[in-house]
Amino acid sequence: MCGRYAASRRPEDLAGIFEIEKWEPEETLEPDYNVAPTKEVYAVLDRPLKDADDPRPVRQLRTLKWGLVPSWSKTPEGGARMINARAETVHEKPSYRRAFTSRRCILPADGYYEWVTGTQERELEVEGKKKRPRKQPYFVTPADGSVFAMAGLYEFWRDRTLPDDHPQAWWVTCSVITTEAEQSPLAVAPAEGPRALADIHPRMPLMLTPDRWDAWLDPSRTDADDLRELLAPPPAGLMRAYPVTTAVSNVRNNGPDLLKELEGPEEGTLF
Repeated sequence: MCGRYAASRRPEDLAGIFEIEKWEPEETLEPDYNVAPTKEVYAVLDRPLKDADDPRPVRQLRTLKWGLVPSWSKTPEGGARMINARAETVHEKPSYRRAFTSRRCILPADGYYEWVTGTQERELEVEGKKKRPRKQPYFVTPADGSVFAMAGLYEFWRDRTLPDDHPQAWWVTCSVITTEAEQSPLAVAPAEGPRALADIHPRMPLMLTPDRWDAWLDPSRTDADDLRELLAPPPAGLMRAYPVTTAVSNVRNNGPDLLKELEGPEEGTLF
């Protein structure tokens, strides 16, 4: 799954990476090293400009709320639970299938966090002990330092309790598509601990390599079977993972120190 990630790149940098044609400076977000559900996040999407005479899709950098609210939903309350869409079923689930065929985006990240339950803690769980498991967070990121381009979906939702001219009348929300975690060896693995992403968690965000960006964002591609071919996992051996401070487990903590690589898992969280 993807429940937390880091996104520190400036919009100017993202504009160059993704060949952005339009972004609004007033929508600039501060670097966020602990992105959590319901936060505002950057999204890259191809869409005609509102009220423009030219109907062609324009590559835009937009800020969306993480946690998808389907257009038919009566309230936005379920958005915080819909942060991930499974690649295996995204084409058929009512909450995602319309967005999958017409509203796809890329969510740029430095990488994502995932938590591993330590061996000793797992044994306590198996024995039926009530001690709360202490989990070791790992940061997963491209080994070459490139952007982690997560496949995403976005949706529009109209708050009918507000007038048309209200600034919050329309919500634009998004979800991260996830896939099975790689079982092949990491490009760079920690000295002790997981050797593959699947050792950390059975799911991972679907990372799109640059050769798939244009096809994924192209709104003229609407055939579900055709689009499902783009959901193939990226080539193996592109990622590295390393342990980071358990401070990231608290959403109130933020800052580049959360990405600092530890020499090994913190005490009490041995893999």
